[in-house]
Amino acid sequence: MAEASPKVVVVVPTFNERQNLPVLVERLAGLELPNLHVLVVDDNSPDGTGALADRLAASSPGTVGVLHRTEKRGLGRAYVAGMTRAVNEGADIVIQMDADLSHPVAVVPVMLDVLGSSDAAVVIGSRYVAGGSTAGDWPWYRKALSVSANLYVNAILRLHVKDATAGFRAYRATTLSAIDLRSIDSNGYSFHVELTYRTVQCGLEIVEVPIGYVERVSGASKMSLRVQIESALTPWKLLLHRRRA
Repeated sequence: MAEASPKVVVVVPTFNERQNLPVLVERLAGLELPNLHVLVVDDNSPDGTGALADRLAASSPGTVGVLHRTEKRGLGRAYVAGMTRAVNEGADIVIQMDADLSHPVAVVPVMLDVLGSSDAAVVIGSRYVAGGSTAGDWPWYRKALSVSANLYVNAILRLHVKDATAGFRAYRATTLSAIDLRSIDSNGYSFHVELTYRTVQCGLEIVEVPIGYVERVSGASKMSLRVQIESALTPWKLLLHRRRA
């Protein structure tokens, strides 16, 4: 008897992504990977993304699911809610992915192959390993900010990960249990840094695969000054907590 394919759930947080979400869902379905599911976590988007997600779920029962939250409480909280639900519903692998089409869907099978053929606990879609790239239309200061953010995080926490701030990742469900996902404190984009830090602290293996990151075509970036400040403070909070422990 053939071994059943692992259940893979792609968790996609959304806030005002009505134009991008159906394109992403179609691209993921086009991979034709067995037992691949999509879980949309919508933060009560005023543009109707949540209602659109419900229609996508109705047209793909058992493949697309929706988790509605009553208010916008940040990227990290959305991921914790979605990833926790995915694990509770039997996911073997959980993929986190942005809804804005900046992450290349074609890399998903590569991530799954790495998890299936190695001891990797996490696979990161990395812009900063050989073969990876940032958006070609980014201005120089945006590229400088992204590079310096990774240098900053690694200088403080010694993670030895090229793209510690990356938001495109594949986790084993056992990894999320080991790092105690539900107790993650960070919100915003620093959520990715705390996940990386906890994985390293647990002595688990991280593998980075190259991706070509592209800028969103539709919609607005969620990067705010508040998010940037939190991202700057998070490494120091994690370091202080470790020293106290």
